[in-house]
Amino acid sequence: MTFYQELQLSSTGSKELIKKTTDPKEKRRHILIYNVKVYLVVAFCFALVTLFSTVFGSGNSVAGVVVLLALLVLRQADFGIKTTHGLLCIAGIFGILIVGPRLTNTLAPIPAFFMNLVFIMLLMILGCHNIIMFNHSTFVLGYLLLQGYDVTGEEYILRIASLLIGMIICMAVFYKNQKNRPYRRTFLDLFREFNLRSARNWWYVRLTVIVSTALLIMSLLGLPRAMWAGIACMSVCLPFSSDLVARAKLRGPYNILGSLIFVILYLVLPKSMYPYIGIIGGIGVGYSAGYAWQTVFNTFGALSIASNLFGMTGAVILRIGANVFASVYTVVMDKLLNKFFENSIELSPEYNS
Repeated sequence: MTFYQELQLSSTGSKELIKKTTDPKEKRRHILIYNVKVYLVVAFCFALVTLFSTVFGSGNSVAGVVVLLALLVLRQADFGIKTTHGLLCIAGIFGILIVGPRLTNTLAPIPAFFMNLVFIMLLMILGCHNIIMFNHSTFVLGYLLLQGYDVTGEEYILRIASLLIGMIICMAVFYKNQKNRPYRRTFLDLFREFNLRSARNWWYVRLTVIVSTALLIMSLLGLPRAMWAGIACMSVCLPFSSDLVARAKLRGPYNILGSLIFVILYLVLPKSMYPYIGIIGGIGVGYSAGYAWQTVFNTFGALSIASNLFGMTGAVILRIGANVFASVYTVVMDKLLNKFFENSIELSPEYNS
């Protein structure tokens, strides 16, 4: 395996390669490449987000995060349809990211809830036909991040420009890497094949309803950072309900652990180091192969930003509360929705081919 090929491995792949290598010299080489990869990714992420913040304003650094996440996914993933038609999916997804978050933030909670249903469902249909790729986690996450870090006026005009530029970059990378895919399905097949008797499409509905209602509850209660609950629901709501409970059992406790570690860093480090806590979290995510520790380190960046708004204590309480609530809520709602579904429609046990 070449140096470049090893750089393409996930954290899990790199760790497995290191584990099974017996030759000491080769093992040291794999460990070195793994470390180089982690810091290269962090450096690239930092550089791209900083560039977006510099060009489009600090309020639009989140747009850089969204484009970065999309780019990292689309260089390897596809949509399960012809590559040229996949470009239409990217256009549709970025169109929703431009319009949806801003629109829903101008509406009262109830109208915003119905618009969230529409936009999140469309993101699922456009972005997750091939569920193995797990594309939905990137696009729905981007939608929620943009909704949570909203801007108006001139900043919003710059956000539109930043996302359009990001869309073009993503299209170019996607087409270059995926142009030889042999799919026969078309863009319209994503809608033609929609059937509630499909386990895949029923998962679309469950995730959309659970995330949208969680956002509604947070909004009606007047709680800030509703996106945290939405992101947690999305993360826990896996395609198969049998996997969902296990994920929920990790989400809450490891968010608590991540928050406690953040508190220690916040109290021990000087204030001049606070801006770097998010970077520490990014490095930690890079070294984490499993969901649990990724959850821990993902809390750092979120809390470092929220602490400036709500104070360290308020941010931690809000973070833990939103994630624990969302984890329990997702499990309960998933069971209720499946019960309702079983009483009304016979669910097919297999995904559409």
